[in-house]
Amino acid sequence: MRVFEGFQKGVNLGGWISQFDKYDHEHFKTFIQESDIKDIASLGFDHVRVPVDYNVLEDEEGNPLESGFEYLQNCIDWCCRYGLKMVIDLHETFGYSFDPLKKDMDRAKFFYDEALQARFFKLWSRIAERFAKYHETVAFEPLNEVVLYEVHDAWNKIVRKYIELIRSYAPKSYIIVGGVCYNSITTVELLDPPYDDRIVYNFHCYEPMIFTHQGAYWVDYMPSDFRIGYPSTLEEYRSVSHELSNDLAGAIFMDGIGEIGPDFFESLFAPALKAAEKYNVPLYCGEYGVIDLANNEDKIRWLKDIHGIFAKYGIGHALWNYKEKDFGFADESFESIRDEFMKCL
Repeated sequence: MRVFEGFQKGVNLGGWISQFDKYDHEHFKTFIQESDIKDIASLGFDHVRVPVDYNVLEDEEGNPLESGFEYLQNCIDWCCRYGLKMVIDLHETFGYSFDPLKKDMDRAKFFYDEALQARFFKLWSRIAERFAKYHETVAFEPLNEVVLYEVHDAWNKIVRKYIELIRSYAPKSYIIVGGVCYNSITTVELLDPPYDDRIVYNFHCYEPMIFTHQGAYWVDYMPSDFRIGYPSTLEEYRSVSHELSNDLAGAIFMDGIGEIGPDFFESLFAPALKAAEKYNVPLYCGEYGVIDLANNEDKIRWLKDIHGIFAKYGIGHALWNYKEKDFGFADESFESIRDEFMKCL
């Protein structure tokens, strides 16, 4: 299995030009600045993943917004200045969102609606045309977290069209492709074989969800005061997950899963590793992390376990998140463990 060179140790810039509290150019100009990229580089990271929402890059009619492209350009310039690489991740597109708080969103429509897809491809044409020349620095990720399992065939068809489109502008750029079920590692094996040697298989990992999302306000039926440690037994995690929410089921109910700890991640990653090895495709974890409500020492233990598997198999990764969004490691809640935390990374 090949290694995703230059994208081995990254961090997400969530909350900047995606998942922001309010559409506000003052926020866009100040939340992430050159000093942040300099800080990230000084900590030993080699790349940033930049989630961006469609409405930063285009208006409601689909016309391009130059201001949005300037934010991406600024970040690319900063990354080049400090020796970082960068992933451009379209976090939301017109007609589709993964966001569980958007309850009225039809999460299947986009995958069967040619008009919505045409707009998606048009936006990506603009992105690729502008940034293809940075093929040694910038990788492209078509869409964050496809939610529904049942659209996996339709998603593979969209991905194929997407790759053909991007290649017409950017033949040398890396393209990072994830599966369904919120980009679950368990669905990597459902992805089509790679179309060329610049494709990367992508997944997200917040397992066990009952631990990493304890007290999360966006998870249905999750009490805000719920807390649980790491590691606990697989039996306890399963029992508590059943009591709270089906959204917390995740991988802990898979057959043949290992006991919580390094064995858990080893068995969880096995099918994705097999697919990546079969096609000699790099494997990349675009998001992983623990909510700031969890006990700090438990966070360290979780990070050590998952990073042990990343290191063993050369899996590139980008931590969620640099600042805020309930996971930020630059926030005050991490101050007491920041040095030990960085050693884990």
